[in-house]
Amino acid sequence: MSIDPTLLDDLEWRGLVAHSTDLDALRDALSERSVGFYVGFDPTAPSLHMGHLVQVLTARRLQLAGHRPYALVGGATGMIGDPRDSGERTLNSLDVVKDWVDRVRAQIEPFLVFDGPNGATMVNNYAWTASLSTIDFLRDVGKHFPVNRMLARDVVSRRLEQGISYTEFSYVLLQSWDFLNLYQDHGVTLQFGGSDQWGNLTAGVELIRRAAGGHAHAFATPLLTRSDGTKYGKTEGGALWLDPEMLSPYGFHQFWLNAEDQKVGELLRVFTFLSREEIESLEEQTREKPWLRAGQKALADEVTALVHGEDETAQAKAAAAALFGGGDLHGLRGATLGAALREAGSVTVSGELPTVVDLLVETGLAKSKGEARRTVGEGGAYLNNDRVDDPEMVPTQDDLVAGSWLVLRRGKKNFAGVEVVGR
Repeated sequence: MSIDPTLLDDLEWRGLVAHSTDLDALRDALSERSVGFYVGFDPTAPSLHMGHLVQVLTARRLQLAGHRPYALVGGATGMIGDPRDSGERTLNSLDVVKDWVDRVRAQIEPFLVFDGPNGATMVNNYAWTASLSTIDFLRDVGKHFPVNRMLARDVVSRRLEQGISYTEFSYVLLQSWDFLNLYQDHGVTLQFGGSDQWGNLTAGVELIRRAAGGHAHAFATPLLTRSDGTKYGKTEGGALWLDPEMLSPYGFHQFWLNAEDQKVGELLRVFTFLSREEIESLEEQTREKPWLRAGQKALADEVTALVHGEDETAQAKAAAAALFGGGDLHGLRGATLGAALREAGSVTVSGELPTVVDLLVETGLAKSKGEARRTVGEGGAYLNNDRVDDPEMVPTQDDLVAGSWLVLRRGKKNFAGVEVVGR
C-alpha cells in the first residue's frame, strides 16, 4: 500500500492532534515511509467506550494511509490501571482481566486489516511482562525514571494529598516498557493515545532514547467535551459502551442523533470517514437549517454503521421512527424493540393487564389517574401508535407487539414500554 503524504494534514484538520513530540519530524516520518505505530487499550471493563473509539478510528486512519498498526490490549497493565483523579482503582483478578482482554480484542479487530504489507498485529503486554523479574525491571526500566519528574505528573500531584499507591504510581513505567519492547522487537516508532495519556506517551519516547539510544514519536488526541465543558461518554444509562449487550444499537444511535449543533462538526470530523467537503456541507446545513438536523442524522448513521453494521443501523432508525409514531412497530425485531423500550423506560406486568390509564401512571407517563384520564380525553394517549379514546380500555393479547410488548405514548415525544410476562 502506498503512503498518503497528506495524512497528518487530515488528522490536524479533524482536530485529532492535541499534542506532539515534534510535529515536523512526525510529518516527515509519516510522509516518507510506512511507520510501525501502536495504541494501547487497558481492559479495565468488559467493553470499550466512546473515548476508546477515538483511538480505534485513528488507528484505522493511519493504516488506510499506509502505516502498520500494533493494537495492544494490556493484559498486564489492565491488572493495575492508570491513575485517575477519582481515586484508586479496584484491582480485578487475572481471570476477569483475561476475559476482558478477549472481549476488547474482538471489538478492535473489525476496524483493522490483518493481512497485506501493512497488516495489523494484535499484542498483549502480559507476554513480555509476566516473566519479568522485579530486579530486572528496577535495573532496566526504573533507573531511567527520575522520581521528581514522576511526582510532577498532573494526575500524580493531584492524588498526593488523598494518597496514591505505589502500584498506580508505577504504571507509567509499565506503559513505557511496552513502547520500548515494541520498538526493539517490531520496529515500532510511534505511539498515540488520549491527551490524558500524554505523560505516559512522552515517558515511553524518553525511555527509548535513554535505554536504546533510539528516536521515537508520540502524539495525543484531544479530550472531547460538550459545549459546557463536561466530558462526553455518558448516556442516561451510563458510559457510551460499544458492546451491544451493554448499550443497544438503538441507544447508541440515539446518543449521536442528540448531539449539540455546536459540536456536530467536531464529532463528524473525529468519528466519521466522510470527506472534508461532505462534512463542511453538513456543517453549513446545520447552521442554516438546524431543525433538519442533517449533521446529527449523518453522524448517527455513520458511527452506528461503523460500530454495529448497516443492518443494525437500519433497525435503530426504524425503531426510532416507529416509537415516535412514524413507522410500523410490528415490523421491528423483538430484540431491537425490547432494547429501545428498556432504555427509554419500561415496566413489567404479569397476570391480568390493567387499564391504559393505570399503565400511563405505572410507566410514569402520567403522574396520577386524573392526569392520565385528561390525557386520554384530550386525544394525547396512544397504545401501539393508535390513539386511545376510552380511559377504561384494557389491552389484550392481540395488542402485544413482538410477542410481549405494549408501547404507550403521551403526545409526540414521550413513550414507554410495558413488558408483559407470564401470559
